[in-house]
Amino acid sequence: MLQDQDEKEEIDMTPMLDVVFILLIFFIVTASFVKEAGIDVNRPEAATAVKKERANILVAISDKGDIWINKRKVDVRSVQANIERLKAENPQGTVVIQADKKATTDTLIKVMDSARAAGVYDVSIAAQEG
Repeated sequence: MLQDQDEKEEIDMTPMLDVVFILLIFFIVTASFVKEAGIDVNRPEAATAVKKERANILVAISDKGDIWINKRKVDVRSVQANIERLKAENPQGTVVIQADKKATTDTLIKVMDSARAAGVYDVSIAAQEG
């Protein structure tokens, strides 16, 4: 009879662990991860610069005209395919182009055209608040 009482007094931890794992999975799935473009650029200053909240697709253009997406240097011809892939991962994401002060306008326009051709019409150019 003493053994029956000891067995009845055990605490079953399984339901609590199930709830904890379900919450963990929920937070991992709903988390929005910040993706880096891959290089640091010297952005130009703008008096009307506004912070963009949901900028998930970052494209950086260096002073030499190199284009970086997700810490990888990409060719100007593959920018559209990369943006399409990132847009498929996050349909609400917007494109922010971080162009260096010394980057050419030609490269900037090609990247903007590639973003629009990929179906992203919310394209912004990053600047520092001045």
